[in-house]
Amino acid sequence: MTGARPSADLPVVDLGEATLLPGLIDSHVHLAFDPDDRSKQAMTDEDAHTILARMHVHAGQQLQAGVTTVRDLGDRDHLAVSLRDHYTTGAEAGPEILAAGPPITRTRGHCWFLGGEADGSTAVKAAVEERIARGADVIKIMATGGVITPGWGPHQSQYTRDELTTATRTAHAHGRPVTAHAHGPQGIADAVAAGVDGIEHASFFTEDSIEPDWKTIAAIVQAGTFVGATEAWLPQGPMVAPHMAERVARRRENFARMHREGGRLVCCSDAGTGPRKPHGVLPHGIITFASMGLTNTEALASATTLAAQACRLADRKGRIAAGYDADLIAVADNPLHHLETLLSVQAVIRAGRLVHPDQRARRATARPRR
Repeated sequence: MTGARPSADLPVVDLGEATLLPGLIDSHVHLAFDPDDRSKQAMTDEDAHTILARMHVHAGQQLQAGVTTVRDLGDRDHLAVSLRDHYTTGAEAGPEILAAGPPITRTRGHCWFLGGEADGSTAVKAAVEERIARGADVIKIMATGGVITPGWGPHQSQYTRDELTTATRTAHAHGRPVTAHAHGPQGIADAVAAGVDGIEHASFFTEDSIEPDWKTIAAIVQAGTFVGATEAWLPQGPMVAPHMAERVARRRENFARMHREGGRLVCCSDAGTGPRKPHGVLPHGIITFASMGLTNTEALASATTLAAQACRLADRKGRIAAGYDADLIAVADNPLHHLETLLSVQAVIRAGRLVHPDQRARRATARPRR
């Protein structure tokens, strides 16, 4: 009955002096990507077994870092759906996965090597419907070019407003959200006008600089569009492209103002895209958010409660509450005072199961309730 004490024979895990938090949610990862310097286009030569094995390893790294839910925004062959379904069986512990499948992109557009090329509204509509039929949880479309794919610059629009609207309407008709990769000002504006649910990056990159359009940002705020601020980086190491360092620093300043003006900034990582973005790097992003002027509470919320809203999981994730998923992490100190404590997670509980420390540690620490 409601409010009853737990059964006396339930095992109890003694975590010692620790702070318990909801599990972290990384709303932008690429489990298929190895965060080394080799070209991601090499994936075109790999078989599905090789890629899936790598994704399995990366998912484990996320979980060990306290990330109990990931939204995979670009894989090959819909392998994230396969891995999601594998973990759903309960045979093995892993983070909950929301899968987008291959991101929809122009022919030879950003991340074309993942197999999501579609040109024109008819092809875009068919691509959305295919992903839904294959079990995608979210639709990802490349509104602009990107950094890791030659050919289309980050500032260049890959789709028209009409094409983006087609993608959004089709997805929404099937109850799926759409998030758009968008660096350039026009691509961002078109995606917002098309009614997407989220903008990933929101960089406002021009060909050689960065120029935020505050009218577009006001529209983002008014619409309640989530902004996937991919600010989780290791503090040391090279950028994916060295010339991007100054732009990223300026983008961070824009994010700080965007937050002050009411933007819904979700802390995420884009894990896998470069050496400074290994899988499990999200806690560094939370620390960075605080350096942008957010309070520690707001920074934590950006990767828990707000991230749960962005992923449409707010009814069961992002909080510690009755009826919510038992996705929990334990850290040594109070992160409201010291966010750095998130860099050393003492314990991870996924769906009520202690998965870190490992099975041997679980046997050693579990004791019956008296």
